[in-house]
Amino acid sequence: MNRLAYLLAGTIATVIQTGPAWANAVYVSNEKDNTVTVVDSNTMEVTKTINVGQRPRGITISHDGKHLYVCASDDDTVEIIDTATHEIIGSLPSGPDPELFVLSPDGKTLYVANEDDNLVTVIDVEKKRVITEIPVGVEPEGMGISPDGKTMVNTSETTNMAHFIDTSSHEIVANVLVDSRPRFAEFTPDGSQVWISAEIGGTVSVIDNASREVVEKVTFEIQGLRSEAIQPVGVRISADGKKAYVALGPANRVAVVNTETYEVEKYILVGQRVWQLAFTPDGKHLISTNGLSNDITFIDTATDEPIKSVTVGALPWGVTVAPN
Repeated sequence: MNRLAYLLAGTIATVIQTGPAWANAVYVSNEKDNTVTVVDSNTMEVTKTINVGQRPRGITISHDGKHLYVCASDDDTVEIIDTATHEIIGSLPSGPDPELFVLSPDGKTLYVANEDDNLVTVIDVEKKRVITEIPVGVEPEGMGISPDGKTMVNTSETTNMAHFIDTSSHEIVANVLVDSRPRFAEFTPDGSQVWISAEIGGTVSVIDNASREVVEKVTFEIQGLRSEAIQPVGVRISADGKKAYVALGPANRVAVVNTETYEVEKYILVGQRVWQLAFTPDGKHLISTNGLSNDITFIDTATDEPIKSVTVGALPWGVTVAPN
């Protein structure tokens, strides 16, 4: 083998071994110090801190893993970060005070909750332009989209509703009353249900996606804690649809719920004021953001036990994980 062939072979082997620059990366938005922390999901160590706009909250990643989207809420924009360079390379016209968003299954459309003006802004990601604005209830926040991309759900904190929106017509097709201050919307993997957390109500409403009716309410009870300290926020459902994980805010725990019986099987103790959740691509770990302890916790989903907490920035809010 000549020297050029040897070098090329070495380069190819390195690429195969290490994969893309963004592989295994966990991205955490830190609301108070205007940063995004990058954590390696294999070593569970911080690898980078990225300076971003003011009050970063909602955070997600493109389906190809190349771009990170961050709600810079106080700057009224969604910033675009190149995951290879960790540089901000552009922005999207989000509307005022973007807090949470959801990316369509095809990766072409971003749906953004604008808390201050009671709108959902629909954005063409490639063209970086607003497609339309959808009036919803007061203080919209939670955003979920069905696996087939046909239905998007927004929750309004003050109106206490889940708004079902047809993504082809951008019209609200159903309004479902839930408990006080709904914060998050998560579809089951088969799209048959959407789970809505109610922070002040202390429940999770399970809504049938066909009938648009509440079919179950999950409640929580933790010995030694007052009910008002148990505040459901982030919700994630395992890929097999068997377990739902619910972040319980100042209760400092993540609840594990059996999706068939709707019974809480376990409470996992994590950091202080657990807010949002994300799975690693293989589903083996769940990651929680713990705002008041300024850390994230890795949870083993086989045992539902915490493995390690990692210090990040100030007031971690959102979390997303790069695809394989």
